[in-house]
Amino acid sequence: MTSIAIIQGHPDSREPHLCHALADAYAAGASDGGHQVHRIEIAALDFPLIRSQQQFVDTEPPPCIVETQAAISAADHLVFVYPLWLGTMPALLKAFLEQSFRYGFALDVSASGFPGKLLKGKSARVVMTMGMPVVAYRRLFGAHSLKSFEQSILKMSGIKPVRESLFGGVDAVSEEKRQRWLSQLNKLGRRGR
Repeated sequence: MTSIAIIQGHPDSREPHLCHALADAYAAGASDGGHQVHRIEIAALDFPLIRSQQQFVDTEPPPCIVETQAAISAADHLVFVYPLWLGTMPALLKAFLEQSFRYGFALDVSASGFPGKLLKGKSARVVMTMGMPVVAYRRLFGAHSLKSFEQSILKMSGIKPVRESLFGGVDAVSEEKRQRWLSQLNKLGRRGR
């Protein structure tokens, strides 16, 4: 049995979006596969922005972030689900990561100047939706925000391997294709990957 934390990074909780359906499909598959699942809904959390290095390094995170850190610590596998907005993740998800992946939790200060990796032994999957075709995001835009997230946050914290599930053209997707995407996430959930 794998312990899985699903981080739902869509900032709009007023109505269900494709990101919510994908996270639900993954969670259902994981539960059916006998895995333990913990859900973190970023839009339901209330936390401030970090505005200085001093806040990032020296202040304690708010209670809701401490709770999510406990879920992330307990997980063997992390699943991040979010839409591509203005070429990157939504600002609320970035703010959550800045609050959560701090020194003492995800990173450790070392004498070498390179941060120590405190989340070793965990794997991750990044599930991203976008309006443009995935091939355009990768080839024309270089998938820079995805690469940055993987390298500068996840792998720097010791999380590996990091796998990807990217879904493009979501505004014009057929119901048949949408169901294939949901089935794909359900199968990944069952396998805990």
